[in-house]
Amino acid sequence: MTHNYLNGCDIKLQVNDGIFADVEIIKTGEKYTALEPRRLFPVNKMYEYIAFFDGKDEKFILRNFDGLDKASSDALTACLDEYYMIPRITKFISMTERFGIWIWKAQTDHGVCTFEIRNHYYSVKPMSGRRVMIKDANDNRYEIPDYNKLDKKSYRMIMPNI
Repeated sequence: MTHNYLNGCDIKLQVNDGIFADVEIIKTGEKYTALEPRRLFPVNKMYEYIAFFDGKDEKFILRNFDGLDKASSDALTACLDEYYMIPRITKFISMTERFGIWIWKAQTDHGVCTFEIRNHYYSVKPMSGRRVMIKDANDNRYEIPDYNKLDKKSYRMIMPNI
């Protein structure tokens, strides 16, 4: 399979229904409707190598955001943010264990949520810097951008799990 790589200056795009984008290839005038942008490296290269799919086939890969006009950059960011929405934990309210399953209640930037963790070793991943990613029993993801910015109680609650 050969990949068609494009640069930011090669395309213009706008949001189409939240997670989809309408894209125009500037040089050829080709227009695509309702493409799904997806990060090929969603954790460590969030603004590089964005693949665009029409539901079944890859149409092209955007190398990076460089060269995108502001409206296109904003539209692509909005689509990706909607698709990859990861609540950021700002505070832990409680952590309780029942039958080997940990039930965590946390305040996030999207409100209070309760989720289950079955295995701390696989579910709580320290990332670069002080960032932590948490995957619950249902494969939902949560992020702590900087564990040092948590309040003292929350910090004490999460530290044994990191």
